[in-house]
Amino acid sequence: MRHHVPVVIEQDEDGVFIVSVPTLPGCHSYGHTIDEAIENISEAVVLCLQDEKLKDSPRFVGVRDLEVSL
Repeated sequence: MRHHVPVVIEQDEDGVFIVSVPTLPGCHSYGHTIDEAIENISEAVVLCLQDEKLKDSPRFVGVRDLEVSL
């Protein structure tokens, strides 16, 4: 069975790409390139989806860009 999951990609101050799946709490990984990070999170997602207690995870709605003034 194939699953589609949203992935958030960030880059830390050292240039490392941090990836997480907002619908799977605790499902995070990283990589030194985006490709490596995606490969690593793919493995993590499989493990997270096999965890029975995560079967009823929230439905992802979307990401919005928010502009604020300081």
